[in-house]
Amino acid sequence: MRNELTEYNYDWRFWSILDNASKLFDATEKEFTSTMAYTPSFRATTGKLSTTGKAGHRLVKATARYFENILTARSRGKKIGLITYNFSPAVLFAFDVVPYCLEGMSAFYAAAWNRGIYESLDYCCEVGFTETSCSGQRVALGPVLAGLAERPDFIVCSTPGVCDSNANAFAFASAYLDVPFCQLNYPPTLTDERAVEYHRADFRNMLSFLEEQTGKKVDVDKMREVCEEIIKQDEIICEIQDYQRLVPCPVPGIFNLFIYDIKVLFSGIKDGTDILEAMLEIVKDNAERGVAGDGVERLRGFFYYIDHYCIQMKYWRWLEKNGISHIGTMMTDFWQANAPYARGREEEGYRMDLSSLDSMIDSLAAQSSRMPMVKQIRGPYDAPHMWLDDTVGVANLMKADFLAFMGTMGCRNTWSMVKLITRDMEKLGYPALILYADSFDNRIEPVDTFLGKIDEFLRVRDIRGWKGAVWK
Repeated sequence: MRNELTEYNYDWRFWSILDNASKLFDATEKEFTSTMAYTPSFRATTGKLSTTGKAGHRLVKATARYFENILTARSRGKKIGLITYNFSPAVLFAFDVVPYCLEGMSAFYAAAWNRGIYESLDYCCEVGFTETSCSGQRVALGPVLAGLAERPDFIVCSTPGVCDSNANAFAFASAYLDVPFCQLNYPPTLTDERAVEYHRADFRNMLSFLEEQTGKKVDVDKMREVCEEIIKQDEIICEIQDYQRLVPCPVPGIFNLFIYDIKVLFSGIKDGTDILEAMLEIVKDNAERGVAGDGVERLRGFFYYIDHYCIQMKYWRWLEKNGISHIGTMMTDFWQANAPYARGREEEGYRMDLSSLDSMIDSLAAQSSRMPMVKQIRGPYDAPHMWLDDTVGVANLMKADFLAFMGTMGCRNTWSMVKLITRDMEKLGYPALILYADSFDNRIEPVDTFLGKIDEFLRVRDIRGWKGAVWK
């Protein structure tokens, strides 16, 4: 890692970017434009977020507080829990623990800060972790292993049986940093009685781990407060996704990113609810006026794994510029029982039951077992309730014109199945494209290259008369 990259704490560095950006959103137009001239490294990202009105402003401010909470945790006598994006932070909030989500951090670094990304990725390999692992952890894990970010007090991982690369990253971090480690596991089925009982027992074991690490028992009032906020958030998310079915889609594409940011960073706390309320207000206004969320809708694309975060959010800006409505990913489907894609499949969804502590714990266990990727790739891709079922359901519901896959080079579970699911979706009449870009590491396939492949695919397949992309 270059010497200049070791001069500052990474969490402080990124908090300072977000804190200044959050203040900038309160500036006059002249002040905003003048300041942008001095921020070349994250100008495009800030500009993109500024176009989303109150929703983007609230997201930036809430994320600044997220980093500030990490930076000040120890001075306030709080523990830091290192978690993956497949694990809801709501449980940690109920224990008054500060969550530190590796993939969330990685996405922020990749989107808004061009310097140090590759050094962070490579540092993990320099200290002994495999280079064939998922980049989603390594971008943010590098600074943690190097002592350039806040040190976690313990780790909770929820991907064994779902993603070996993800699970190995957290196991490696635990061994390297010598911090306690707990992992939730998932059987290859979802709704049968044995699987449900396994989820409940495994989740309670994790709660015992949290009690041991924090020295606190489960607080019923805090648990209920968190669960009540989850209910509010889920209702808004489901309403936004119902609006997403309209043609043209009134939901700005980037709101899909906001939805899963909220779920993995702010689930169960008011910051997340405030952002969602602002999003819904914008979506309703667009729907009433009959306009697309990004201005114009030429095509509707469903990205059936995850999104791309590198190089100042160029992927998101390109979709908007070309009138491609982003109608979701695996990452936007959390399987609330009242979600639009769960209609007729309610047994696959979760419901929050606040009647007792046990019912709340069971509800959170059910929610955890339906987190993105945890639900879809715990078993064969074409088994009931898994990746193929979910992709077909959402593609139909959202009226997708085409599908595209991208992820990370280290995601063995999806790479083992992606050609099969793509073949199946093509047989069902959905043009489907496999992209070889890495969502966090732009060296694998540069963003302009894979966007060019999307453009070529749409032209060759003559999807809704696509004549070519706008690039300038």
